[in-house]
Amino acid sequence: MIFSSGLFLILWIFDGAFSTSVINTGDDRYDPTWESLDKRPLPTWYDEAKIGIFLHWGVYSVPSFGSEWFWANWKGGGKAEREFMKQNYPPGFTYQDFGKDFTAEFFNPNDWADMFQKSGAKYVILTSKHHEGFTLWPSKYSFSWNAKDVGPNRDLVGDLAAAVRNRNLKFGLYHSLYEWYNPLFQADSQTQFKTNNFVVNKIIPEMVELVQNYSPEIIWSDGDWSANDTYWKSTEFLAWLYNESPVKDTVVVNDRWGKGIGCHHGGFYTCADRYNPKVLQKHKWENAMTLDKESWGYRRYNKITDIMTTAELIKTLTETISCGGNIAINMGPTHDGRIDLIFQERLFDLGKWLSVNGKAIYKTTPWKYQNDTMTSYVWYTSKKSTVFAISLEWPKNNTLKLRSAVELFENKRPIVTMLGNSEKLKWSVDNKTKNKTVSIQFPDKATVACDWAWVLQIEHPTSVHAVQDIGEIP
Repeated sequence: MIFSSGLFLILWIFDGAFSTSVINTGDDRYDPTWESLDKRPLPTWYDEAKIGIFLHWGVYSVPSFGSEWFWANWKGGGKAEREFMKQNYPPGFTYQDFGKDFTAEFFNPNDWADMFQKSGAKYVILTSKHHEGFTLWPSKYSFSWNAKDVGPNRDLVGDLAAAVRNRNLKFGLYHSLYEWYNPLFQADSQTQFKTNNFVVNKIIPEMVELVQNYSPEIIWSDGDWSANDTYWKSTEFLAWLYNESPVKDTVVVNDRWGKGIGCHHGGFYTCADRYNPKVLQKHKWENAMTLDKESWGYRRYNKITDIMTTAELIKTLTETISCGGNIAINMGPTHDGRIDLIFQERLFDLGKWLSVNGKAIYKTTPWKYQNDTMTSYVWYTSKKSTVFAISLEWPKNNTLKLRSAVELFENKRPIVTMLGNSEKLKWSVDNKTKNKTVSIQFPDKATVACDWAWVLQIEHPTSVHAVQDIGEIP
């Protein structure tokens, strides 16, 4: 199999083994080694975007019980799943029988894309295939187990990709490397992955098909932990992706490409689900989290207490961005193509907050300090010479006390404003204590533009005229 011209990745089967030969034509290309691939710069759009939407949608949305791992839990002896099936479905019912009920009749990709745009997200990641193996596009490598042949009879990936891109949002795809019950994968597993027929005949062709057909600008790999990256041929695929693919200059990938690779190699690091270290990281990372605290896929019986509040969502976003990460906000659509009203409300609330405070989020960089050393509910971001202090709580007596930001006020006279309000805020530095603090007077709460978190913009005047009346308390 020849992938492309230029740098050729020649793949062949010899005595059941999958081999790779790299022929470099002289151009400066990435070799299929982590040492080489890790040198590729991360495209700047990803770091600047900060916020993405993650969607877990598949056949598991039909039972919508437990989680997106329903099939594995049911067949693996999960008591709750087995009882659910016994009470609601006839004997002999198979997981594949759920496929016809994955109907998506209410799926309107334009409505979804409008919602994502209004949320303030800059990219969208759809599960093209989860561990169940069902593809949301008409894959040649998943005959009769895809959304075109079964259920919706639509190319769900293509429909959403077009709608998202029409709103100037980036489109990405989640893809699971392994499939729980694929016979080829199970056969490879039984040989301790000394054979790789599953990868040769299913995974590599499938991923190339996705890239060539849909040009995703994010490939979010998962399901890698069963075998080493050499089994998955991850470096060979990524070398082709970076050197020859239609998205070679703009695509970003994560770090889930084989056992032990996560948090060590790849484009951006995810490390673990809901990864939120709350300290600055040396490498670009993403907090992939979910609004339903108990599941990534849709659950019909979730409770309001299972769903992140708007305040919790903004808190998580703030902690993530302050420490240099991106956030991917997940929700599970229903089997018939709806996004639950509670998730819609969270997205619209977020969009309302970002419409006021997005200046402190998009295209920012971490500041010298991420979290204030005195007032723990304050987090910092920066943009050039401007520092933003994001207060997750309204301070007592309308006065915010900060320690880490004192250096911005000593021997300087910054202008302090609250995003969404025009008035200059009064401030003073307390030099009497060993650890100096700055006190900033908040405006009347009835006049502020936000309901959840409040952002102070601390900037220094750039002209003589701006020095006058900058708000320092005498």
